[in-house]
Amino acid sequence: MRLQKFFSDCGVLSRRAAEAEIAAGKVKVNGTVAQIGDSIDPEVDVVEYKGRRILPRLENAKRRYILLNKPRGFVTTMQDEKGRPTVADLTTGVGARVYPVGRLDMDSEGLLLLTDDGDFANRLTHPRHEIPKIYHVTLSTVLTKEQLSALRAPMEIDGYRLQPVTVKKLAPDTVQMNLYEGRNRQIRRMCEVVGLKVIRLQRIAIGDLGLGDLPLGKWRELTPDEVQYLTAPKKKG
Repeated sequence: MRLQKFFSDCGVLSRRAAEAEIAAGKVKVNGTVAQIGDSIDPEVDVVEYKGRRILPRLENAKRRYILLNKPRGFVTTMQDEKGRPTVADLTTGVGARVYPVGRLDMDSEGLLLLTDDGDFANRLTHPRHEIPKIYHVTLSTVLTKEQLSALRAPMEIDGYRLQPVTVKKLAPDTVQMNLYEGRNRQIRRMCEVVGLKVIRLQRIAIGDLGLGDLPLGKWRELTPDEVQYLTAPKKKG
């Protein structure tokens, strides 16, 4: 088993985060600093992360799928070297080591999924995943027709051509944006390109999965039907 998959299966780190920690020299296998690409036998090899042994997950252990209504001011990570509040502080009652699926930056709020199921997380963050992430974006000024057209038009950021984004005007200073990918701070950067400043960014749904009446800062478990919907999405169009 690849070392990064072992971490995700154990619910300690996502594969991407595990790769970063391995590259930083924070992981040891049988006392030796691990390298990217290393494989292990979970039943034989001893894996340590920051000096603490990581134990294999029992095959029959129940997977956890959490929906959190994240407030502003919390970092989407389970640990923060700067001592800032993290989503781990909001999910202490889950009773398992879950980690975030994808990103929601510190100044953004709304729907965030967390899990200890690495395969589930990988499906939802894969570039071919076909369920849109839906955001309500409040702007500091009234949106012009030209700016709305520019947000809907093909756009490049740092030389990368973004996938099409659906933009719907909800109010003079508010739009709804549907994204099929999640580039770093994509919505804020798109708005900056057309001369707009975001003052509130809320993820309200992932496809048909919404926040409902879940209070800010609270979490709930996904139902089996919701997990099935997210992992077996319908194709666009």
